[in-house]
Amino acid sequence: MSDLATSEWLTPSHFVMAGLLLGFAIAHSGLAALRPWGERKIGARLYRVLFALVSIPFATVLIIYFFNHRYDGVQLWNVQGVPGIIAVVWSLSAISFIFLYPATFNLLEIAAIQKPEIHLYETGIIRITRHPQMVGQVIWCIAHTLWLGTSFTMVTSVGLILHHVFAVWHGDRRLSHRYGEAFARAKARTSIIPFLAVFDGRQALKVDEFLRPAYVGIAAFVALLWWAHPALLQWTALVNL
Repeated sequence: MSDLATSEWLTPSHFVMAGLLLGFAIAHSGLAALRPWGERKIGARLYRVLFALVSIPFATVLIIYFFNHRYDGVQLWNVQGVPGIIAVVWSLSAISFIFLYPATFNLLEIAAIQKPEIHLYETGIIRITRHPQMVGQVIWCIAHTLWLGTSFTMVTSVGLILHHVFAVWHGDRRLSHRYGEAFARAKARTSIIPFLAVFDGRQALKVDEFLRPAYVGIAAFVALLWWAHPALLQWTALVNL
């Protein structure tokens, strides 16, 4: 490969994004691992606030940097002119948010209004996959990598997926440590691969478990994101990252 071709692939932004993703993974998963110790020291609510104060600004920087450099590197493919591709990408993105922000999350706990707890869920979207955030992130990465087709987006997607694959192991390990045999039974009745536990008879989908206000909120968020997406790209471009 020529020096010119190498420089096109290895733009500095690729390494910056890889470093940001690694830093976020260490901070996010590290704080999750320290949660039992931290809650004993400062309480569950204050520790959730600390977690948010670290994670949200870090995630914001990641999002802005991704938006501002999404076309860096080599254009691996370009399907943006293919008929129907916009509908495919937006449909995948909408589905990804259903998994990324499942209704099993208690928003009052996330905001530390109620005391944050570690729950052992086996209903709703957990019947489809035990790790919905990982599945949602993979779908989001597929959609955006398909749309953008750049080496920078590929690096970002690989980094995000690797972090969430680690989080699968890490999350199961923490739940096993906390719940022991109860988690082992829940683990046996659920699956990481979407719908596998449904297909092999370990789970049965119950539609009423998905008829919850949280899903209305997700639909509204997707609609708002679709409407605001052009302005969001313009606003992030004003930030020098």
